[in-house]
Amino acid sequence: MSKFSIILLVFGLLLSACASKQKVVVPKKELPSWYVHPPKSDAYELFALGEGGNQQDAINNALSLVVSTLSVSISSSFRAKTVVKEGSVNSSDATYINKTQSNVQKIRISQYEILHVTRLGFKRYAAVIKVNKQKLFQGLKNEIDQKFEIYRNDIKNIQRLNALKQLAYYKNMKKAFGYIKNALIVMKVLNKGFDDKKYLAAMNEINTKHQYLLEHISFWVYSNVKSLTKPVISALTQQKFIIKKMKSKMHFDIYIKVKIQKANAYGFSLARSEISFITKDYKKEVLASNVIHVTGQSSQGYAIAKQNLVKRLNDLIHKEGISKVLNY
Repeated sequence: MSKFSIILLVFGLLLSACASKQKVVVPKKELPSWYVHPPKSDAYELFALGEGGNQQDAINNALSLVVSTLSVSISSSFRAKTVVKEGSVNSSDATYINKTQSNVQKIRISQYEILHVTRLGFKRYAAVIKVNKQKLFQGLKNEIDQKFEIYRNDIKNIQRLNALKQLAYYKNMKKAFGYIKNALIVMKVLNKGFDDKKYLAAMNEINTKHQYLLEHISFWVYSNVKSLTKPVISALTQQKFIIKKMKSKMHFDIYIKVKIQKANAYGFSLARSEISFITKDYKKEVLASNVIHVTGQSSQGYAIAKQNLVKRLNDLIHKEGISKVLNY
C-alpha cells in the first residue's frame, strides 16, 4: 500500500470517529420567577432586585435601589447572619440581617431580609431584599431619640467646662448628628404625618452654640523665640479663633518655651530644640501642656538651621493638628 493510500485511510477513520460522536447540548438555565417578576413595593414594604459580580455586590445594589426610592444613596458591608430555614441549607433560602450606612452620612436600616440570593452565571449574582417601612421608621426614630436624650443629659455638665472643652463637645455633636438631616428626610417619606420640628430645633441649637464659641474664643501667644509663635498663630487663625489680648472667660494664653542646642552631623548644621507649650485660662490656671522635640537643619550654617525650625514646627502642626500639639 502506498504512503498516499495510508494517509487517506487514516483521514477517513478520523472523520468517521468524529461523526459517530453525539453533540453535547447544554440546557439553558431558566431564570427564577422572582428574577423575571420581582415583587413590587407597596404601602407597607419596600422590595428591590439587585445584581452584581458576587453576593455582596448584588445585595449592595438591591439596598441602593430600595433606599433610592427614599432619595438616599447608600452602601453596605456584607457581614451577614444566616438563619437557615427548616429542611433547607440552600443559601437562596437563607435570611440575612445587616446594617447599612449612607455614602454621605450614616443612615441605619436596622433590619432587612434577603428573600432570595442566587448565582445566575459566571460572576453574576442576583438578590431580592425586603424592608418593612414601619420597622425602618421606628428604628430611625428610636436611634435619633436616644441620641438627643444623651445630648440633653450632657448639657447640664457641659456648661461647667471651659470654652475650649465646650467647643470640642459641640464639634463632636455636629459630627455625630450629621446624618440626622438625611434620616429625617427618610422618616418623612415613610410617615407623612411625622413632625421633625423639635429635632431640627435641637440641631439648630447645637450649631448656634458651636458658632458662638468659635466667634468668641480668643488666644494670645508668648514665646522666648518669637519666630516660633508664627506657626501656632497661623494654625489658630485657620480655625477662626481670635488672636488678640482680651479680658474674657473665653480667653486663653499660650506660653512657648524653647531650648535649642547647636550640633553638626554629616556636613549639616543642626538646631535641636525642646519646645514646651503651656495653655492657661483667664484665671491663669494651666489647662494643658505638652513638650515636643524638633530639629532644624541646613548646609548653610547654624543661623539657617534655626530658621528651619519654624518650617519643621509648621509641618508638625499641619500633620498632627494644633489641638494635639498643644494637648488641649
